[in-house]
Amino acid sequence: MSQARLMDGSALARRIVEDTAKKAADLKERTGTAPCLATVLVGADPASVTYVRMKQNRSRKAGIESRHVELPATTTTAELVATLDALSADPTVHGILLQHPMGEHIDERAAFEAIAAEKDVDGVTFASFATMSFGLPGFVSCTPGGIIRLLDEYDVDPSGKRAVVVGRSAILGKPAGMLLLARDATVTYCHSRTQDLSAAVREADIVVAAVGRPRLIRGEDIKPGAVVIDAGYNAGNVGDVDFESAAERASLITPVPGGVGPMTIATLLEQTVTAAARQLGV
Repeated sequence: MSQARLMDGSALARRIVEDTAKKAADLKERTGTAPCLATVLVGADPASVTYVRMKQNRSRKAGIESRHVELPATTTTAELVATLDALSADPTVHGILLQHPMGEHIDERAAFEAIAAEKDVDGVTFASFATMSFGLPGFVSCTPGGIIRLLDEYDVDPSGKRAVVVGRSAILGKPAGMLLLARDATVTYCHSRTQDLSAAVREADIVVAAVGRPRLIRGEDIKPGAVVIDAGYNAGNVGDVDFESAAERASLITPVPGGVGPMTIATLLEQTVTAAARQLGV
């Protein structure tokens, strides 16, 4: 039985970041200003601290200045919104990343909506979702945007294909489906209430697993020759797809780690430089 070809997100992300670094250097040379990404963290969740530090390091390597705002876990929604309002109004900040989760006491949607649309380089606001859905200029949610770039890199044209997105989160599942729809795929959303998930997955030419449940998607349910995008990340470097069995049936598959994850950060950095260029008028 043939083995699926790996979709190497790490290699593609490196190329995107290298190109982004050149654009950042060119922007600084032309305007005297380096792109600046502000990261906002509420509390000290260990995973979030690690993610933010990694994004800061990658930013620096790409010639993007990083400004970090760390708020206590007791921060209220109003206090967080005030912080984001101030960053949105600050002309020296070009992109804003609000790390989540932020604590159950915070109104996450109200916080996201405090980010100015032109600085929403993580693609989390209503405005960004609307521009994604209508194919208008704006910023895509980073993980779904990275997924589309991976499909393009491996010459996967979604047009006319059946795509099944397992997961309906506001920043992953829903926008991933909208971006696939914009590429003329026939999109089915599946979730925790879906009856007979296996039957839906078996029909899919493209499977996007984004539900946060380890090895939920089994190889036996993968249509032979399907493209499998595993956007899940669970403890122990395990995705939402049972990789070994799925790789025996898929034509292309993303590994975990090294598939979707690096593309998310690369998209964030690329969109930060784009945002800076727009705000600086070049």
